[in-house]
Formats: sequence, C-alpha cells, structure tokens
Amino acid sequence: MLDTFKEVIANQFDAAFSMLNACIDKCPETVWNSRIANYLFCQVAFHVLFWTDFYLGQNEEAFRQQRFHRAHEHFFGDYEEFEDRAPVSLYDKTSISAYLQHCRRKVSEVVAAETAETLGARSGFERRAFSRAELHIYNIRHIQHHTAHLSLRLRLDANQGIPWIGSGWRRQV
Repeated sequence: MLDTFKEVIANQFDAAFSMLNACIDKCPETVWNSRIANYLFCQVAFHVLFWTDFYLGQNEEAFRQQRFHRAHEHFFGDYEEFEDRAPVSLYDKTSISAYLQHCRRKVSEVVAAETAETLGARSGFERRAFSRAELHIYNIRHIQHHTAHLSLRLRLDANQGIPWIGSGWRRQV
C-alpha cells in the first residue's frame, strides 16, 4: 500500500508540475508581468513553487539552507513570501523554469524517502495541522489552484489553451 501511495503522489505532483510548466512555457512576454488579482503572472508562478518547495522540506531553516537557494540568493532575496504583504519582486521565465526543475527533483527525492511512519506523522508545520501524507495532497492542490489562475489568464489575454495532463501522462503519449 505504501508503494502505491508514493507512486500516486509522485504521479500527481508530476502532472501538476507539467501543467504549471505548460503555463510558463506558453506565456508570452506581453502577459508575463500582467496582473492576476494582487500578484503578477511571474509572481504567481514563483509563489506556487516557493510554497511547494517549502512544504516539501522539514522547516524554514533547512529550506533557506538548500543548495539551490544558496546558489540563487538573488532570486530569493529577502524571502518576501514569508511577509504578510503583496510581493514586489519580479522573476524572469528562465529562473522560474530552473526553480520548477529544482522542485521536480525535490519531489522525487522526498517522496522516495517517505515511510509509513513519516507519512502518518504530523506535517511539521504549525500552520498545517495534519499529517505529512495530507501535506503532500495539500501541496498538489495548491499547485493546481494557481495553475488554474495562470491558465485562465493565458486563455483571456493570449488566447492560449493549456491541455489537461493527467496521472501517468507519459505512458499515454
């Protein structure tokens, strides 16, 4: 059962990331800094990756000390995502794509390392008072939520459609 759960979670992360990647790839420069509610397109893309990355970890200190973060300090700046305010930083498409690849690798490593005990334990985050297993599902829902915003913006502003990518999509191609 544990192997099945880990495969399902990994597949759903992969499908969610693939749809997010399609939004990033298809976004024309004229839309990249367009407004989506209180954020810009590029800020929404960063936001979803930031929190996905964060909740795949164990705590804030370990999050900030990751090799990817240390190698891209300019990208993360003062970690404004932790502030209770709208972001001001702008992000280029190349950096966002690199961050997406970091998150994909991290998902693979984290999910592979999960055990029945770690999945059943508390999430490790005060703001998320549920199990680590549920935290993974929460994380996937967060990716999907913001990918829907980006997809709608692309449809309205650039007449770009984003295809549905489901579980096991690579096997279907």
